[in-house]
Amino acid sequence: MSRILAAQTGSLIRPTELLSLLSAKARGAVVDEDAYQLRLSQSVDDVVRKQVEAGVDVVDDGEMGKASWITYLYERVSGLESRPIELEGPSMLPPSRDRQAFPRAYAELDALDEAAVRKSSTQEQTPSAWYCTGPLRYDRTAIDRDIANVKAAVAQHEGIEGFLPVVAPASAYWLTNEHYDSEEEFVFALADVLKQEYRAIVDSGLLLQVDDAVLMHECDTILSGGGSYDDYRRWAELRVRALNHALEGLPEDRVRYHVCFGSWHGPHAFDLPLRDVIDLILQVNAGAYAMEQANPRHEHEWRVWEDVKLPDGKKLIPGVVTHHTNVVEHPELVAQRLVRLAGVVGRDNVLAGTDCGFAQGAFVKRVHEEIQWAKLSALAEGAQLASQHLWSR
Repeated sequence: MSRILAAQTGSLIRPTELLSLLSAKARGAVVDEDAYQLRLSQSVDDVVRKQVEAGVDVVDDGEMGKASWITYLYERVSGLESRPIELEGPSMLPPSRDRQAFPRAYAELDALDEAAVRKSSTQEQTPSAWYCTGPLRYDRTAIDRDIANVKAAVAQHEGIEGFLPVVAPASAYWLTNEHYDSEEEFVFALADVLKQEYRAIVDSGLLLQVDDAVLMHECDTILSGGGSYDDYRRWAELRVRALNHALEGLPEDRVRYHVCFGSWHGPHAFDLPLRDVIDLILQVNAGAYAMEQANPRHEHEWRVWEDVKLPDGKKLIPGVVTHHTNVVEHPELVAQRLVRLAGVVGRDNVLAGTDCGFAQGAFVKRVHEEIQWAKLSALAEGAQLASQHLWSR
């Protein structure tokens, strides 16, 4: 490799025509399945083409077929049921010290998100959670469809690699065990289900990206409820072991592990420092680690790598553009972020990435679609500038 490749992280804004079908399916309405599958494949073709036009080298399906990056899994697994719940607060998002410190700010942010959901989904949202009531069993139908769609789209472009993002065991949220005898048995049963999805993706020739936002922000959730940091470490270590169980037998160079601190807009003033959890991240058997380093709460954390050695053969995919602001990053700034990290871990060990996806599920956009594509173009241009600098020495 003689340049820094431009990658992105996963969820992209869904087109209006697809949203209407996803909304209908979400509220249980009968839809023309053939029409839905056709619109979905067309949407994947379109979103892959637009990524390529923006200059992205490693592309995905934008999660076009998923209403949620978490609960999509529950639609593919038997042994689960969904039930309406009463919210204890104004949001489904987990409790946190951030929400405790900025209650009025979050009240406004929650209202904006709720309005966006109502506008996009054309349905009255009933809060619900999922419960495990029997042995977990995985149905490959949807993942086989996703694989076929993205491979067909990627095949239309030369020099492009495809990936699919999927959830990690720690991030299977809003799911309560009522069947297995222990927390560990339940988490590993979930890992056994995910192992089938992970294997299907890698066996297809695509890259696997494991998404794990909850691993990071669950620390704040536990601490906000009176738990300790040791409680959090026990919770996280179990789920890292389960993830490695799910990844067992897969070549590390086909696996990317993405962590972030939750893609919602908010202060994030109580995010767990990367330094405190980097050992857990590096325990995951992946070939590349993608993490937030473009937003102002975490940009300084590139310096962690001055003290923590990146294991041989591993790569980093730092976020160099972020979903947290509408400001489009200047390509020179993107290049500077890449060059300084490459100076620590080596130019061959760095790809250019985004902090997180630009859509929080299907129905909430983190930036406007026009800004999404401008940011991805800035990402690609900045990667080119950094490459010119790093390979011209």
